Formats: sequence, C-alpha cells, structure tokens
Amino acid sequence: MRRELEYFFAALRFFTRLPAPGWVGHSAEQLNHAARYFPLVGVIVGVIGAGVTLAALQLWPVQIAVLLGMTATLLATGAFHEDGLADSIDGCGGGWTKEQVLAIMKDSRIGSYGAIGIGMALLTKFAALSELLAVLPAPTFVAALIAGHGVSRCAATTLIYALDYVREDASAKAKPLATRLGKGELAVAALFGLLPCLLLPATQTLVALLLTALVTLFAARYFVRRIGGYTGDCLGATQQLTELAFYLGLLCVGPFQAQHVPLWGAASAFASVGG
Repeated sequence: MRRELEYFFAALRFFTRLPAPGWVGHSAEQLNHAARYFPLVGVIVGVIGAGVTLAALQLWPVQIAVLLGMTATLLATGAFHEDGLADSIDGCGGGWTKEQVLAIMKDSRIGSYGAIGIGMALLTKFAALSELLAVLPAPTFVAALIAGHGVSRCAATTLIYALDYVREDASAKAKPLATRLGKGELAVAALFGLLPCLLLPATQTLVALLLTALVTLFAARYFVRRIGGYTGDCLGATQQLTELAFYLGLLCVGPFQAQHVPLWGAASAFASVGG
C-alpha cells in the first residue's frame, strides 16, 4: 500500500503544483509507475475546478464562474497540459521533418500556431463549460467536469501504453514516464478515469466517450505519422483535445433532462434484464 501511495504522490507532484508529502522520494521507479494514477490526478484537478466554479456561481454570473474555475485548474496544474498542446501545434505546424518538429516542440518560446491553437482551445472549453453549467443541475455539472478531466487523462495514458517514446535526451520532461504500461496498469488508469462517468446520463456519456476515443485514435495516428511516436508534449495535447471532445460530446445529443438515466443506472437495468 505504501508503494502505491508513493506512486500516486509521484504522479500528483509530476502533473500538478499541488503539495506532496515529504516522505515521497524521487526515484525513477516511482515515476515510471506514476502514469497509472494520471487519471486520478485528473479527477482531483476536476474536483478543484468544480468546487471553485460552484463557489463563484454564488456571487457572479455563469461565465465568470466558469472562467474562475478554469483558472483554478490552470493554477493547480501549472498549465502543464496546455503548454504541451501549444508546443505540439507549433511543432507540427512549423516543422516538416521529424527532427524539425521535435526541435520546435522543445523551444520554450511560443509561436503563432501555438498561440492561436491554445487560444481557440481555451475559448472552446469556456463556451462548452458555460453551456453545461447553464443546462445541468449542479451535481451533474460537477460529475461532468470531473469526468472530463479524468477521461482525458486516461486517453493520454493510452498513448504511453500503445506508442513509442521518441525523444532520446534524458532531460525531456516526460522521460520518466516513457515506459510502456502493462495491461494491469492501464486497467487501473481506466478505472479511475471512467468511474465518474457513471454519474452522468447514459446516452450523452456514451456519445462523449465515443468522440473522445475517436480524437485519441486520430491523435495517436497523427503523432506516429509525424514523429513516429509520442513525447510529453503529445500527451498534453491529447489530454487537452480529448477533454474538449468529452464536453462537446455531452452537448451534441439533445437537451439534458432530469429523467435521463445515469450510466450506472442503465448498466444496472441491463444487468437485471439479462439475469
């Protein structure tokens, strides 16, 4: 149990700015196994964002509450994944060869492609979350925000499982996580990432998960074609794009209604009929 706690806190420290206990070390083994808890860290970030959003909603309109909630998640993660999205867009937009793409991704400066891309991504997230907050009961919105953060990090984790890490320099920011996950570790990541979805309406959630899977598959194929695998920036880009896909999937299947059955309820009903 202590070892698993070390892995979890290693993931928390690696992926966020949140404090970790002093007894947690910095070994390569911890970081190599930390990816299984990537979605759980996302759930925690989602809880922070949802809490700030609902608290702000008691004082300000929906749009301001959503902006403050988004700001809280950015502060919690240090914009870690947003930086990966911007770097990936810069690299893939400005580079022709694998070497050029990787060199641009590593450049700490942001280019026009990255600035436009991250701006559009944040605007889309703002619009989607504002709409979700306007049409959903507060508990369902909380579940949707938490699920979006968890599912998207689960999607990014599948790249670690399926693709090769392509940077050779040990200083790369995702190098400690650049090992293939085992099936058991991937199952743990999927459990933490998908569990919040059970609290959401079944139809919308299934569509959101399908759209998320399609975006993940597209991102994986695109990164393989451009650079032969993934980097830490690719993981960040995948997390951001699939989080957007999840929210947009929730919104694209008709209006939410109180009588919609949560996913866990639909699964239970199906199981009882089968029995």
